[in-house]
Formats: sequence, structure tokens, C-alpha cells
Amino acid sequence: MTSKKLSAGTYINEGIGILGGTFDPIHLGHTQSAEAVANELGLQEILLIPAHIPPHKVSPELVPHASAEQRAAMVEIACQKSNIFSCDLRELKRSGHSYTIDTLKELKQQYPEQSLYFIIGMDSLLNFTTWHQYQEILSLCHLVVNTRPNYSVDVLNDETKTLLSNCQTTDIRELTLFDSGKIFFSNKCFFDISSTHIRQHLAHKKGYNQHLLPSISEFIHKNKLYR
Repeated sequence: MTSKKLSAGTYINEGIGILGGTFDPIHLGHTQSAEAVANELGLQEILLIPAHIPPHKVSPELVPHASAEQRAAMVEIACQKSNIFSCDLRELKRSGHSYTIDTLKELKQQYPEQSLYFIIGMDSLLNFTTWHQYQEILSLCHLVVNTRPNYSVDVLNDETKTLLSNCQTTDIRELTLFDSGKIFFSNKCFFDISSTHIRQHLAHKKGYNQHLLPSISEFIHKNKLYR
């Protein structure tokens, strides 16, 4: 069991949430949607894991613009503003590509008694079946899908639709009955924000600070990032 019942209908989930990404830069779309998932599932801890070299970002325009150290520093700043976030730097310390399966194997060894809840966006679900060893990923964690604007389940490929028919659950309580293997769509929490758009606005000296923590904006300005 990975939950404790406090009162009627109230649970604390003892599992660990995981949100990975380039975080170039980390913004309120990342943190607020992750907090919404934590509130919905009763999670008390979410690991923010900045990626070193994401395998799916191979074209030059998609590789990180800030250095690994700068991206890690921004994630650390975001964690200081929350009591549920922790920064996990294992992928930045790993040479080569950052494969989700490798990270999950390490986390499962570190937290053998706790379920892992891997948070992804709808955009990632669209190509999840192309991920390296995606079936083994589901043997190590539950997938929690954040719905995003402009993405629909109607455009999922047949393989992903089959995966959902076999693994999807709409019952939060069912998640706590299984250690891994379930796919859960979180409550709709629309944050139509992307790091790409933020970088573009900053490059043209346009304000985009409403989507960034003030301390993150200050770090970006101080280090002259995305100009």
C-alpha cells in the first residue's frame, strides 16, 4: 500500500512524483501543474529532474540554451519556493543521453518501497510508444498525464490507444493498489506556457515574467540568459 487514510475520502500518498525536463528555463507551467498533480493524488514529494541531453531533442534548435549548471540552479531556486519539490541532479551527472528507463531503475533501487508517479504532458504521451524501452518504463512506475491545450487523445496512434485501453484508470484509489503499470489522466489544469515561447520573448526583450518566479527572472537577468 502507498497511501494512508486520514479521514473519510482523504489520503496521503506515500509515492514519489517525478517531473523531468530540460527546464530551459523552469516556469510556472512546470511547477503549478506538478503541484496540482500532487494535490490531486495526495503526493508529499515531487522530484524535479533536469535532463542532460534529452534523446528526443536532437535538432540544434532544441538543445538546451542555458548550461547544465544554470538550468540546475534555476530548478534549485524553484525548489526553495516549495515544500514538496526536490532537485535531483542524477541525469546531469550521467554522461551521454538521459534515458527515462535508466533514471527510473535507479530511483526504484533508491526507493524500493514507494511507488513512482512519472508526470508527463499530453505532448509526450503522443510519442510515448517511441520512447526507449517504454514498456519497461511502465513496469517501474505509474504514468500521470497532464492535459495540455491543443493536444487531444483523438490524435493518438493505434499503439498508444491500445496501451490506454490496457492500462488507463480513472480511479485514484486503484493507483495505490498497484506498484506500477497504470496510466492516469490528471484533472485538467491548462497552462499554455512553453520554455520555447519564454526564450523567444526574452530574446526580443519582451516581458514574460508573469510565467516565471521572480527569483527565476532575476537569475535569468543577472546571468544574461536567452538574449
